[in-house]
Amino acid sequence: MLPRTLEPEAMAGQEEASVYNTMDHAAVNAAFVADLLAAAQVPTLQGKPWFVLDAGTGTGHIPIELCQQRHDVRVLAVDLSEAMLNLARANVESAGLSSRIQIETADCKALPLEDGAADVVMSNSLIHHIPDPLPALAEFWRIVRPGGLLFVRDLARPDSETAVEAIVDRVAAGGTPYERQLLRQSLHAALTAAEADNLARSIGLPPGSVQMTSDRHWTLLALKPLK
Repeated sequence: MLPRTLEPEAMAGQEEASVYNTMDHAAVNAAFVADLLAAAQVPTLQGKPWFVLDAGTGTGHIPIELCQQRHDVRVLAVDLSEAMLNLARANVESAGLSSRIQIETADCKALPLEDGAADVVMSNSLIHHIPDPLPALAEFWRIVRPGGLLFVRDLARPDSETAVEAIVDRVAAGGTPYERQLLRQSLHAALTAAEADNLARSIGLPPGSVQMTSDRHWTLLALKPLK
C-alpha cells in the first residue's frame, strides 16, 4: 500500500492559488453539485430554503455552481487560505452572488457555527490537505441539523506509484508540469476510501457511508437522523 505523504494544509501563496484558480475543474465541480442535489432529494430537505456550509471552499467555484442551480440557497464558504479566499471573493462578485455567498476565513477543525446550524455541509477536496481529518469531519457532522445532509468528496489514494502516474497521465494529460505535480501530490496526500470510512464510523456514521464514486474519488454521504 502506498503510504500517505502529507502536503501543506493551506495554500499560502497568491501565485499558487492563482494557478489553481485557472485550472479547469468545471466538469468535476458540476458533477459534485449534481450528485449533491440528487442526494438531497429527501423529504427533510425539500420545501424550504437551505443554509449551506462549504468547508474548504478554495476559490469558490462550487458554491457558485450550487447557487446557480438552486436559487433558494445561501452559503457560508470558508477556507484557511487567504490567498484562495481573495480569489473566491472576486469570483463570487463576478458571478453576481455576493448577496447569497458569504466568504470567511475559518479553520474547518473549529468552525464558528452552532450545533445543527446548517441544512447541508459540503466539502470538496479538503480532507487530503488535513493531517488528521477526524476533528474536521466531527465538526461537519456537529453542524448538520437533524434531517440535514453531509456530503464530502475527495481524491482516493491509489495503491502504487504506477497507479498514481496512470491517473496523472489520464486526468492531466494536457496540463503543465506544475499542474501535473499538484495532482500527483494530492493523490499521495489523499485517504483511501477505507480510511475515510473508518473515520466516518468513528464519528457515529454507519459502515459504508463512504463509497468510491469515480476512478479517483470517494464520497461520504450521510443524512443526520431526526431526533
